[in-house]
Amino acid sequence: MTPPATSPRLRIKLRLEYDSPLILGPGKAELLARIARLGSISAAAREMGMSYKRAWTLVEEMNVAFAHPVIDSARGGPGGGGATVTETGGKVLTHYRALESLLLEAGANDLQALNALLRPEGADRTGGAGR
Repeated sequence: MTPPATSPRLRIKLRLEYDSPLILGPGKAELLARIARLGSISAAAREMGMSYKRAWTLVEEMNVAFAHPVIDSARGGPGGGGATVTETGGKVLTHYRALESLLLEAGANDLQALNALLRPEGADRTGGAGR
C-alpha cells in the first residue's frame, strides 16, 4: 500500500547483513536486475552511474559469499564479453524482492502511522525537544 502523494516520502530500504562479509541491499539487488536485463556488468554499471570497477567488486562479493556464483561473466574481446545472472543469482534476486514486498505489505499500517508522526513538509524545524 503506497501512502498518498501528499504525505511525507517515507521509503524502506531492505538491507540484509550476513555473518560473512556480505551485505545484500537495494544496490546489489538493482545491479543483479540490470545485469539480467542488459547482459553486461559494464552496461548495468553505466545505467546506475557507478564505475565498472565498483560493479565488478560488488559482483565478486556476491559470487564469493553464496555457495554458487550469482553472475557468470565472459571477458570482452572481438566477439564481446557479457554477463548472465545464474540460477542462484535469479533465486537471490527473487527472494530479496519477495522480502521487500512482504515488508511493505505487512508493514503498511506501521508505515502510515510513522508518516502521521512526522512534521508536515515546510514546517518550522527549529528548536524543540532533543536539541
